[in-house]
Amino acid sequence: MDKWLGAAAVCINEQNELLMVLQGKPEEKKTWTVPSGGVLEEESLEQCCMRETFEETGYLIRVVERLRTKTGRIGKTDIHVEYFSCMVKGGSMQIQDPDHLIHEVRWVSKEELNELELSFSEDQLFLNHMLTKKNEGVDRA
Repeated sequence: MDKWLGAAAVCINEQNELLMVLQGKPEEKKTWTVPSGGVLEEESLEQCCMRETFEETGYLIRVVERLRTKTGRIGKTDIHVEYFSCMVKGGSMQIQDPDHLIHEVRWVSKEELNELELSFSEDQLFLNHMLTKKNEGVDRA
């Protein structure tokens, strides 16, 4: 059984918008997700989260806290993804993805989020909750 370990960044700005990327292989339909990707050898989950966000969006981030763990299986591969609350601390919006899978970067409101086709539909409720939580002023990030 193969295993895949990854990290995902949940970055919410001061306007209560979520950082999202439009992703997909050239032949695939493009869908939206938070910046994320697989851990490289000798890399921590937090380091993976920071690297992937920089590659996909151009932003330098600080990991604040672990939010949730998502596990599952795709084919014969066990998937384990850690989601982190993150804050942008520098950089500027630009795609520099070495895999050429990112096609657009955007900050989206809760209303816009609900209109987007997500790569992982199971993330919809969680991401909506994070935007609601931030809007209520109880987010520690």
